Amino acid sequence: MLREIVLDTETTGLDPKSGHRIIEIGCVELVNHIPSGEQFHEFINPERTVPREAVAIHGISTEMLADKPLFVDVVDGFLDFIGDARLIIHNAGFDIGFLNWELATVEREILTMDRVVDTLALARRKHAGSPNSLDALCKRYKIDNSAREVHGALLDSQLLAEVYLELIGGHQTELGLAQERGAKGTRSSGRAGGLIERPEPLAPRLLKEEQDAHDAFIETLGEDSLWKKIAS
Repeated sequence: MLREIVLDTETTGLDPKSGHRIIEIGCVELVNHIPSGEQFHEFINPERTVPREAVAIHGISTEMLADKPLFVDVVDGFLDFIGDARLIIHNAGFDIGFLNWELATVEREILTMDRVVDTLALARRKHAGSPNSLDALCKRYKIDNSAREVHGALLDSQLLAEVYLELIGGHQTELGLAQERGAKGTRSSGRAGGLIERPEPLAPRLLKEEQDAHDAFIETLGEDSLWKKIAS
């Protein structure tokens, strides 16, 4: 089973070394590239004011965070949720930088970049020379982001999950998953559509003479041959 966590944060500013803090974490779980429905979402009291220029970006004010938990109060739940899963992040250096600053502050192990997939880097390789912001990628892949009037960690994670699946294969990935589900006897409800069972099997195309010749050939093989094991 492949477990991935699509992750985003909102902050009070651009640099934790300048005293800025995380104020929101949003995570969406993917299992074998399919959203599982499991999510992690917390607003966090940064123990400082949120600058007006930051509020203009994400709409989260100092007053809104006054009764929210501190990072130390949510960190264990966050770490339990992400576990050892691969992390999918857009412009990962920014979010990981803030998360590791916060983790170090509360004496938790930091996150390493070897478990991170940066979707911004993926997009730049795939669409070199084109805009690769989250909004631009939603537009390119026709993903509805009309609810994104301002930045928000959970909403952005949900949108990024869709963008990520397009970046790694999109419809082809879903088709493979649909076929796999269909082979197990379940119906796919994804864009690839379900598999249709034939009411009657097709007639064999192998002639009787060809089948007899094949059976005669199998008899000439040793007892340990793969063909004999299959035939038996």
